[in-house]
Amino acid sequence: MKNLTNNEVIQSEKNGIKYLQFRKLLEYNDKIEHYYILKNDGINLKTRGKPENIIIAKEGYKKIFNSLGMDYNNLVKPIFTHSNNVKVVKEKENKNGPDFENESLNEVDGLITGKKNIILAATNADCIIIMLYDKEKNIIGNVHSGWRGTLNGIIKEEILKMKEEFGCNSSEIICSICPSIRKCHFEVDEDVMDMFKEKYRYTNMLDEIIYKGDIKNNKQKYYIDTVLINKILMEEMGIKDENIIDSNICSMCNPDILHSSRVETQEKYGVNVSLIYIK
Repeated sequence: MKNLTNNEVIQSEKNGIKYLQFRKLLEYNDKIEHYYILKNDGINLKTRGKPENIIIAKEGYKKIFNSLGMDYNNLVKPIFTHSNNVKVVKEKENKNGPDFENESLNEVDGLITGKKNIILAATNADCIIIMLYDKEKNIIGNVHSGWRGTLNGIIKEEILKMKEEFGCNSSEIICSICPSIRKCHFEVDEDVMDMFKEKYRYTNMLDEIIYKGDIKNNKQKYYIDTVLINKILMEEMGIKDENIIDSNICSMCNPDILHSSRVETQEKYGVNVSLIYIK
């Protein structure tokens, strides 16, 4: 199996669990721990679809947590709905178990905490995930930004909430962009393209954000660089260029090691998960 290690991320394996870590975040390994979990045989973390999927997913999380030496009871996993809603986790709700898709976590696509040992989770199967760390205030965040979340600027909401709730300074925040679908494969119809065109016309960068594709079934197709959009939004919020760390990995280009909803089909796709916590 291929290895995704590059200048920004390192691929490792522990007790049979394959994962990526960002070189930049590893510089703060005395304060935080983080993992981006890759495809692992026999583990299915998808909760949507059949009711029994939740039971199967919980067992998958338990196996990952046990293998990596983390406490499964410290997990906080929202119900992602492609919103731009961000929640500050001040404490765990369930004292003797994980906060696993609690009602209070419904329609939440961004998490932030300053508490130790609360493990923030975000899943994807093409969507963008961004892990955030304020190295001065010791605050972490985990954001799921699908195309709708990107259109609605959830990353700006996340950074704004970090500032409002914890007094974070943008210049101290590291934003790490996990593997996701990239401009080479994010193909959309004209209706979606028009929404992005209207929303981000002000950037004067539409030629870099939107690319014209082929005509398929009598429909003009377009490609959108949602990663670039998120980088633009981060810079608008004052994040330093050197603190925007991109894994530069496309999920659709690496379906043997990464889950992709577009490759695996909507009915059968699995999910990858990013995990980050303060020690």
